[in-house]
Amino acid sequence: MPTPKQLGYRWPAEWEPHAATWLAWPHKPETWPGKFGPIPAVWQKLVQTLARFEPVHICAGGEAVMAEARKLVGDVPNVTLHDIATNDVWARDHGPMFLAGGTEPALIDWEYNAWGGKYPPFDLDNAVPGQVAALTGRRMFSPGIVMEGGALENNGAGTILTTEPCLLNPNRNPQLNREQIEQYLRDYACADKILWIGGSVEGDDTDSHIDELARFVGPSTVVAALESDPRDVNYEPLQENFRLLQTLTDAQGRPLEVIPIPMPRPLFYDEQRLPACYMNFYIANGVVLVPVFDDPSDKVALDTLGRLFPGREIIGIEAIDLVWGLGAFHCITQQQPL
Repeated sequence: MPTPKQLGYRWPAEWEPHAATWLAWPHKPETWPGKFGPIPAVWQKLVQTLARFEPVHICAGGEAVMAEARKLVGDVPNVTLHDIATNDVWARDHGPMFLAGGTEPALIDWEYNAWGGKYPPFDLDNAVPGQVAALTGRRMFSPGIVMEGGALENNGAGTILTTEPCLLNPNRNPQLNREQIEQYLRDYACADKILWIGGSVEGDDTDSHIDELARFVGPSTVVAALESDPRDVNYEPLQENFRLLQTLTDAQGRPLEVIPIPMPRPLFYDEQRLPACYMNFYIANGVVLVPVFDDPSDKVALDTLGRLFPGREIIGIEAIDLVWGLGAFHCITQQQPL
């Protein structure tokens, strides 16, 4: 069967025009042990904000989940609730990868195993792309390998940025080597060049997702998390990533312009270091939604992204409660391009 790339598809950059954003409604208290109470209100704030800029589709399967979602956002214009059940909320990782171009609307249904089998069950999450394909009438390509959306960063022009600790981890695809994984990304994510970095932020349970480390904000421009305190455990890994990014070129041979964004001060809950980071922002039509942490670096992050996205509103949304679930706004959103 021809691959998406052979059929002329492409994976658009996140800043390209969206038809919608997809989310899953929160319903699993174990994701935020002892702190689930404020979480639905975080979703409510996110949905109300996003829906001002583009349609929002929410997977809210099951009577109780649907009732809660309907109560908090059911009357928000531009919001549609779907009876699609999930195990958890991480739509970036278990949701479909929407493609553009080609001969008909299409999406990719990667396999999902909750970051190497860490949080079973995940069968409902793994079934989400198929249900979205059926709902939207899209052609579905199923590569048959484990891949999470948060592990891949894309510039819309053939370059993918990812991390070795995640994609080469034997808890994902032990049968595949680096070259074979790259071939899947070329065939299905329509890449021409794959750039690899390492490192991780403390508290990240995904084995080093790129959306905690570095993000494309233009075809050859990347923002990267940088820790300034040499005593912090994140200092050396992030410094090393920054140095490596400065040596890389995109698929067109252009050197990457790498712009630092500082890390917030360390956040802990029950003595656990949380992966608080500004890299987990989400780019939508006319807006960039940025996690903030009541920290002096919040303003630096917002100002930096404001300079990089002059045509968009930059909105900081408090994420201290959210990040106890070990993710933020990019982790819980999935864009559907036009």
